[in-house]
Amino acid sequence: MNASRTPATDPGEFDDAKFDDAEFDGTDIVGAGIDGAPAVTPAEDPKPLPDDIAALSYEAARDQLVEVVRRLESGQGGLEDSIALWERGEMLARRCQQWLDGARQRLDEAVAARREDG
Repeated sequence: MNASRTPATDPGEFDDAKFDDAEFDGTDIVGAGIDGAPAVTPAEDPKPLPDDIAALSYEAARDQLVEVVRRLESGQGGLEDSIALWERGEMLARRCQQWLDGARQRLDEAVAARREDG
């Protein structure tokens, strides 16, 4: 498997065209984790999200949020459309935050376990 990623023109982005889809399916990143560590899961949120948003991965929610922002910034929609987009953007941002909170929790647990071992 080709484990290296080639930086794209935008810092923080990668050129996924360099990946061979037959070799890389992403499961080693979001699946069981390195050395059998638990996968990152989204943190619980007391206010449920619609099923279509709750099912999104971090990357999918982020990408949709970027599109919502782009559409809002274009100013081409009407008031009702803009309000609906804003509301969807708020829910997408919450979904992203759930994933980030889950990742933070996993990191905190890993650090605590390392301190106990060492």
